[in-house]
Amino acid sequence: MHYDEATNFLFDLRRFQVDPGTASVRALLAELGDPHETPTVVQVAGSNGKGSVARMVASVLRETDRRVGLYTSPHFEDLRERIRVDGRPIPEAAVTEFVEEVRPWLVERAADGEPLTFFEVVTAMALWRFDRADVDVAVLEAGMGGELDATSVVEPDAAAVTNVALEHTSVLGETVPEIARSFAPVTPADAPLVTAASGEGLATLREAVDELVTVAGPGVESDVTRNADGDDSADTTPEPAGPTIRTSYEGRESHQESRIGLDAADWELSARLPLLGAYQATNAGVATALLRQLGVTDTGTIQRGLRNATWPGRFEVVETEPTVVLDGAHNPAACAALADTVAEFDHGDCHVVFGAMHDKDHGEMAAALPSAATVRTCTPGSSRAADPAALARVFERETDATVYRGDGGVDGRGDGHGTAADEGVGDESDDTAATGGDGGIGGEGVDDSVVAALAAARADAAPEDLVLLTGSLYCVAAARAEWTRTVTRRQVDDGADAREVLDGVHATPETVTRRAAETVHEVVETRLDGERARTLRDAANDADVTVAASGFDDPGRTVRVVLAGTHAGFRRLCGALRDRGLAFHGVADDLGDAVFGEGDRDGRTGRTERDRDDADDAAESYPWETGTAVMGVLNVTPDSFHDGGEYYDIEDAVAGARELVAAGVDVVDVGGESTRPGADPVPVDEEIERIVPVIEAVTDAEPDVLVSADTRKPAVAEAALDAGADVLNDVTGLADPEMRFLAAERDVPVIVMHSIDAPVVPDKEVEYDDVVRDVIAELRERVLLAEEAGVPRENVIVDPGLGFGKTAAESFELLGRVDEFHALGCPVLIGHSHKSMFEFVDGETGDALPETVAGTAVAAANGADLVRVHDARENVQAVRVAAAAADPDGFAERFHGGE
Repeated sequence: MHYDEATNFLFDLRRFQVDPGTASVRALLAELGDPHETPTVVQVAGSNGKGSVARMVASVLRETDRRVGLYTSPHFEDLRERIRVDGRPIPEAAVTEFVEEVRPWLVERAADGEPLTFFEVVTAMALWRFDRADVDVAVLEAGMGGELDATSVVEPDAAAVTNVALEHTSVLGETVPEIARSFAPVTPADAPLVTAASGEGLATLREAVDELVTVAGPGVESDVTRNADGDDSADTTPEPAGPTIRTSYEGRESHQESRIGLDAADWELSARLPLLGAYQATNAGVATALLRQLGVTDTGTIQRGLRNATWPGRFEVVETEPTVVLDGAHNPAACAALADTVAEFDHGDCHVVFGAMHDKDHGEMAAALPSAATVRTCTPGSSRAADPAALARVFERETDATVYRGDGGVDGRGDGHGTAADEGVGDESDDTAATGGDGGIGGEGVDDSVVAALAAARADAAPEDLVLLTGSLYCVAAARAEWTRTVTRRQVDDGADAREVLDGVHATPETVTRRAAETVHEVVETRLDGERARTLRDAANDADVTVAASGFDDPGRTVRVVLAGTHAGFRRLCGALRDRGLAFHGVADDLGDAVFGEGDRDGRTGRTERDRDDADDAAESYPWETGTAVMGVLNVTPDSFHDGGEYYDIEDAVAGARELVAAGVDVVDVGGESTRPGADPVPVDEEIERIVPVIEAVTDAEPDVLVSADTRKPAVAEAALDAGADVLNDVTGLADPEMRFLAAERDVPVIVMHSIDAPVVPDKEVEYDDVVRDVIAELRERVLLAEEAGVPRENVIVDPGLGFGKTAAESFELLGRVDEFHALGCPVLIGHSHKSMFEFVDGETGDALPETVAGTAVAAANGADLVRVHDARENVQAVRVAAAAADPDGFAERFHGGE
């Protein structure tokens, strides 16, 4: 069974109506051996914010020695995002194995008239995965309810009800008290329930639950409730046992971070969050209360974990000038909180892009959103999507904005939505079947896609304006893909290579056989939502470009797509896509970049011509822009695996730097802490004492060479830059958020390495489906975080991290497919010098000069922009040989004046 066959089976379960309760999922888990009974479990229920709370809890737990499973919904691009172990999504192979195991049982249940729903089965898969991965703690975000939710099959060790609001009333109850009573049974047997509920919801929970830990939102006293008339009044109910946590929101510190405060009876905490909005302070309070129940009380651990709790699509500022915000607010309360957060920004006009599910209160949502100059309604990729024409009428009634449906372009739909059962999305009725749609009342002729509406809003916006996309996480998923999409150029030399690539997207056997036998000039791979993938297929057929994909059937799903054809075919295809409207401009530009090296980006939804001109004006010239640059290693350490102690004294270090420069290196990389397996951490002050004098001496002695600081600590990096360093090299991939803000502030290149652990943990098993594809996907999010912090993409250098969480064979796979990493739009560095990977070819760890030189030649030939090596002269010559072989005339022009 292929992965896509497995996911097709799972998504097909969405047609079954939800039958609230845990009996069905409990039966499936029994069939699997009751995997849910093993780990410690944290369950997070509530109306809003439960995903953020779950993410915060998991992030902090990962700062301890615990192995952590996290189950959330929805996903943006891939089902696997819902189930993570230590931050990494469930492998495709595990999904396939699970479906193969449970499918016969599920088919029998369906035949007996007792089918399980999508959410029930995926919940079971999460618990199965956590058991197989031997997690210590499983953090579960509930779907739409409490006692009736599939996640309530567990007996939690800690649990929360974030808040209570009117939502999913057909299942949970028609009043706040009824909904609160449905949430109450998630209370652990041996611990108090944590809640930030207020008013009637809090009063009901106090009646239903023996012991509560209450969290008061910013500016709200915990002993004040709201009566049925909406007035504040004193609540004389005695406070239950356990600390009450008061939260404060101190506002945003940047467009990416805020500062919050927590105050309890016997502890207090100030922390920075990578999330904006006062409601996130409340979520942090709930998360911290849960963590303290699990024994996590260390202030530093909680602060680090909270600051790393990034949560895509939750007031995510993906761009500035204009400020572009993506937020999944999906009900009136969330929209009101969103408006409060927008008010923290100084901006010109606000341009809203809005799409929602048909079962929401659109009028109240529209009224709660910030005042807007323009509103564009659109259609999220879901059968439950509200008709954009109906939404436009709502905004015309509720606001003074100029309202558009879509962008007024071509390729409109109007064929109706909401006629089939759909999975729902997390707080958006996950596992709820749709019962009917709006009938497509808008008619034909308008492009209602999220991407087209967002592109039109951005085109209208001035640099000082704010563009806000909201209404549904489905909308966020579609929009966010415009910043995260990669188009990977695949190396295809013969029919066997073509067969392997096409089989990787599970093309039909006929397609594989036909295309593998043909001569293919270019092969690229990307991901698109099913609707645009279908349009791409039609346009590609007309352009004589072959398309193979994992499926086109579901407009709300993202599928992998491989395209193969000649340069002429791709030129025709890119032109045809631009003619299809704004929704396809970014796709056409990315395809052009991948195939031809650069594309016509006019009209791209991502960066604009204005952005690029500004970046070009500010950009410096770096040696890796004109060919493969060589970075020479200068370790100021006593314990590095190859040259430990050789340059520990400053005189030796300066002499070593001069030798590197004389041999032809372009960058000297100064490091004061080893990341070899088993290496001990070096205190900040000691690391600064090691490297700063060396950097100062090297920059004085060799002012024309670039100096890089190899460190994972922001304080050390800042001291290094003050001493004259030009580049930052972070082996943790910006694990400390302060590093990306520092790189942005100083406007310096930063090397972002993919690593599982630094220092390396020996013999740690890491599961990859395709190591290159998986590492690109994980680096993609790190690159986007850097961009969102203000680091221009051209200042980000990606390093696949050979040897860091990879086997020798996987490291060689990365080395052989270096060029695919250019899909990230960044220079690529390869660090392979003397590594243990060379034992794979009978080399010796720490003493593998011939193998390192050969690896340098391979890396350069395969498109590496930098190589990081110890032995300068030999590796510089390897780079030059590769350059001469690739382009003799260009090499002669560069090094011999054209002779």
